[in-house]
Amino acid sequence: MKGIILAGGLGSRLRPLTLVTNKHLLPVYDRPMIYYPIQCLLNAGIDEVMIVTGGEHAGDFLKLLKNGKDLGVKHLAYAYQEGEGGIADALKLAEDFADGEKICVVLGDNVIEGNIRQAADDFRAQASGAKLLLKEVPDPHRFGVAEVGGDGTIASIVEKPKDPKSNLAVTGIYFYDNDAFSICQTLKPSDRGELEITDVNNEYIRRGNLTSEVLEGWWTDAGTHESLYRATKLVAEGGANHMSLPAKVGASS
Repeated sequence: MKGIILAGGLGSRLRPLTLVTNKHLLPVYDRPMIYYPIQCLLNAGIDEVMIVTGGEHAGDFLKLLKNGKDLGVKHLAYAYQEGEGGIADALKLAEDFADGEKICVVLGDNVIEGNIRQAADDFRAQASGAKLLLKEVPDPHRFGVAEVGGDGTIASIVEKPKDPKSNLAVTGIYFYDNDAFSICQTLKPSDRGELEITDVNNEYIRRGNLTSEVLEGWWTDAGTHESLYRATKLVAEGGANHMSLPAKVGASS
């Protein structure tokens, strides 16, 4: 399985911080935000990773991460997204990198307490389709929300609903088979003018091969000033599965 980290966007909700750098290079406690999704993938046994980014600060990822070896990444690739086409549009850029394998997609501003190894192993054993990680949240209207049927399966996913049918948010961690790329090619832009990852997930629901698990431990995005502060506080308090930096990376000059 290969890992894809989506780290594009303008980070407009974090201005003025993002006027000088990409959102995913901002610090969360003692390290750049992008380190956390990398660690998430490594903990799941995924060491071939592509970072999809864009904008005028895209080159800073290369300066920070180089070839990824210092962080334990076996193969680190980069792709550049032009414009603001949405998450599914960014995902399309990783098709050649995936090379027919299953993929784990992580949004670059996601920080979690635990790890996703069990979910990754479950998906490795899953014949086909997709798997989503869900989390109960107090503010589901901010996220894609899963409506769960009586048999426990996801009946539908609604993006940022005004009247959420549940408090189960779809976290920014997705497992897909290679069909995800052909599904992305069929999508039409939403009212926001973007290709929505929710539409990809709903297509897997329609096909009947989407599974889900509830993520253990806390989860937060870090895409607003409030959530960036929350992520920093949670990590500082020692609750995260914190990346142990190799001496070469963590050394002071």
